[in-house]
Amino acid sequence: MIFRQLFESVSSTYTYILADSDSREAVIIDPVKEQVPQYLRLVEELNIKLIKGIDTHTHADHITGLGELRDETGLISIIGEKTGAECISQRVADGEMVDFGQHQLKALYTPGHTDDSFSFYINDPELQAVFTGDTLLIRGTGRTDFQQGDAYAQYDSLFNKLLKLPDETRVYPGHDYKGWMMSCIAEERDHNPRLQVDGPEAYADIMHNLNLPNPKMMDVAIPANLACGQA
Repeated sequence: MIFRQLFESVSSTYTYILADSDSREAVIIDPVKEQVPQYLRLVEELNIKLIKGIDTHTHADHITGLGELRDETGLISIIGEKTGAECISQRVADGEMVDFGQHQLKALYTPGHTDDSFSFYINDPELQAVFTGDTLLIRGTGRTDFQQGDAYAQYDSLFNKLLKLPDETRVYPGHDYKGWMMSCIAEERDHNPRLQVDGPEAYADIMHNLNLPNPKMMDVAIPANLACGQA
C-alpha cells in the first residue's frame, strides 16, 4: 500500500492519500482547496489514480478540495449521510465500506464535533489505522460548540466506538497544532487528558467550558463546503 500524510499549515490540517500498490487506485481524505495542485502533482509522481475523495465532516476552518479534485480527476466525492451538502457524489452510512483496489475503509459514524462527523477505519495487513477527522485528536478532542456539536454524542463516539478499536490501531487526526503526526488508540486512552473522565457528565463539563473563539474562516468555509468548496 502507498500511504502519504500531508500537512496544510494555515489551518493545521492533515490530508491523507492511500493507494493500492497493484491497481494504483487511490483515495484522498480531507483535502484542502489551496493544496489541490500539490495533490495532483504527487498523484502524477506516484503514478496513482484518485478514484475517491472523502471529507470526514463539514469543515469550518478551511475550504475543501473535493469539488476541484472531482472536476480535475473525476473522483467520487464522499461524505457521511448526515451532511447538508448537495453536491456530493456518495453519502456513506455507519459501517459502509469505501473500496480502493483490494483495500477497504470502514465508515464509522462519530458525531459530536459536528452532527455529520465520520471516522474511517482500515484493518489491513499493511495498515491498521483510523482517520478520526476532528473527533479524536492527539491528546485532545474536537470542539463541540457549533455546527450541531454535542459533547454527550462525542463522548459516546469516543468511548463506545473509537476506543473500542484494537489498542494498536494508529490514530491519524484531521488536525494537529503541536507537531504531533500520529498516535494509537491505547496511547490516547491512557494519556489524552480529555479522556481521563469518569463519565459523560464530566466530559461534557470540560467541553462546555473551553471558551474557544470561532475559527477565522468559519463564515466563509461552512457555506463553501456545503457546495463542495465551489461556492
